[in-house]
Amino acid sequence: MSSGIVSRGSLIPAKAGIGLRFQHHQAVIDRKPDVAWMEVHTENYMGGGTSLRYLDAIRREVPISLHGVGLSLGSAEGLDPAHLARIKAIAERIEPGLMSEHIAWSVIDGNYLADLLPLPMTEEALDVVCRHVDQVQSFLSRRILVENPSTYITFRHSTIPEWEFMAAVAARTGCGILCDVNNIYVSCQNHGWNPLSYLAGLPPAAIGEIHLAGHAVRQLADGRTLRIDDHGSSVIPEVWALYREALTRFGPVPTLIEWDNNVPPLETLVGEAQRAADFIAVAEREAGHADAA
Repeated sequence: MSSGIVSRGSLIPAKAGIGLRFQHHQAVIDRKPDVAWMEVHTENYMGGGTSLRYLDAIRREVPISLHGVGLSLGSAEGLDPAHLARIKAIAERIEPGLMSEHIAWSVIDGNYLADLLPLPMTEEALDVVCRHVDQVQSFLSRRILVENPSTYITFRHSTIPEWEFMAAVAARTGCGILCDVNNIYVSCQNHGWNPLSYLAGLPPAAIGEIHLAGHAVRQLADGRTLRIDDHGSSVIPEVWALYREALTRFGPVPTLIEWDNNVPPLETLVGEAQRAADFIAVAEREAGHADAA
């Protein structure tokens, strides 16, 4: 890890949290739901105004994590310094317990695309991502987490398995990994990978957060099934089972319920978080028994 880079992961507890969405701002203030922490998309609060004032109030009651969706760590043309400066300004104001971004690209020729697009898993792409992660961590003077993607295509010239790519980024930059268990399940189902092998390929010490979400299933004209990471439904049983395997491997980790589309009432999100909390409690008991043995 570069000199001057600070890890603040301990500010977010190894418990279950929820993604804070605009429609729940007032409900969170009024009801103070029983969740250990919340995460927001950084870009949603760059414009100031009412939404940022809500976040100022909520962060005084519950730890906040900032999750970026627009930095485009995989863009060959480099990072947008103005965007990076806006991220830093929000971080200095909110003082988040964790900050994270995606292993993806979403900017070309200065144009922002409304998606997180996949990278070829090559040495060249690895160099680009590592250079940008180093730049971000140096500029922010803190460690960030990088999230594994959900993908629907693979590139013929890819030479590095995705899990090895993630591990290499963490090893070379000192960053952490945001292990999105739903993304692992989606990508493995789409490409025929083994999700347990994916988990086994990630370094436990680098895992700083886990994401859980729902996804959609589409039947294609050729008879194939495509899973799409749309964050629009409950976590399915197979992803819960994979989450249990992740906790067994990584130990208790801060875990977030993501739900960005067809957003349900706040109580539904809290219920999903409670289910994650139950899994974490089991992992804590198992870890305690292992230490005592």
